[in-house]
Amino acid sequence: MSTATLQESINKYSGHTSLPQTMKAAVLNQFGGPEVLQYEDLRTPTPKPGHIIIKVLAAGLNRLDHYMRKGEIVPDLPFPHVLGVDAVGEVVQLGEEVTSVQIGDRVIPAAGFTLDKTDDNNRPLANSASFVVPGVHLWGAYAQYMEVPARWAVKDETELPAEEVATLPVVLGTSVRAIKQVGEVKAGDKVLVTAGASGSGSMHIQVAKALGAQVAATVRDDVKGEYVKSLGADLVINIRKENVVEKVKAWSGGQGADVAIDNVGGDEFAQVVNAVRPFGVIVAYGFTAGADVTLNIKDFFFTQKQLRGTIFADPEDLQWGLEQVRIGRIKPALDRTFPLSQAAEAHRLLADNQVKGNVVLLPWEN
Repeated sequence: MSTATLQESINKYSGHTSLPQTMKAAVLNQFGGPEVLQYEDLRTPTPKPGHIIIKVLAAGLNRLDHYMRKGEIVPDLPFPHVLGVDAVGEVVQLGEEVTSVQIGDRVIPAAGFTLDKTDDNNRPLANSASFVVPGVHLWGAYAQYMEVPARWAVKDETELPAEEVATLPVVLGTSVRAIKQVGEVKAGDKVLVTAGASGSGSMHIQVAKALGAQVAATVRDDVKGEYVKSLGADLVINIRKENVVEKVKAWSGGQGADVAIDNVGGDEFAQVVNAVRPFGVIVAYGFTAGADVTLNIKDFFFTQKQLRGTIFADPEDLQWGLEQVRIGRIKPALDRTFPLSQAAEAHRLLADNQVKGNVVLLPWEN
């Protein structure tokens, strides 16, 4: 064995792989439009005890990134900041006391986790005092390297390309949470999904179908209508041409949907509520059309409907979802990829609702 090969083997098992001092990142130095994302050099992180450094192979975009960039989530965010919740990467450096992963493992960082180990078994995990989200409370995935607690790095067993895996963590985990746990969807249920061609909507459709439900999905044009049909939607409603309440009630024998998963809010929310049957459930998941909604409270409580909110997933939600991906019941919804240097353009498409499914950044492409 040569000296170089011997040193490589020592590095692999000791975790002392040498990394460059600086890395490329899409950096947020101020709030604003997509143009505020600047492609710059930052210092490469070094792992704290119990943490690892991953080489980010692909980073997914989320609506959360969009709201963070605008300053709507953490108004007092310290700059510079690196956005990005979703990532898949290769372990390249181990901190002290790390035994759960090895150099070279491909892993998916959890989309939210606790820093204090005494909080790890709390459920919901997001209710923990030490709960943080990468890209929100910590530097995230819009960079060539990323630091992650080793215990929150899930080994990637999907055997899918990195750019497809990077679409999954947030939308998959939170969709499972919204539909399976909060919405309590079961086989035979009729489920209404709003904005079915969006990143979250496209996953909502697939999770509901994996549970054996029938799905109606709303879209804004016929091209997106064909897309959601390809995902398994049983009924497609073009809200620019058709009345959501009338279409859902006709589809459900006059009753209405058993469950609605809404990530739109705004002026359209009242129609979503009216499209659900008496005693049905509405799961509020987002507010792409606005955070303020109008609700006829008399009609709401006379029909004894339930309004439930959800946002973050527990580890079990992501694990269940990844198993469905592994066996082929759920597929990543990748629209397109961009080099990390074009993060601003990717954000522009997301902000303009010009995306079907998800957009992914590739940190190692020029």
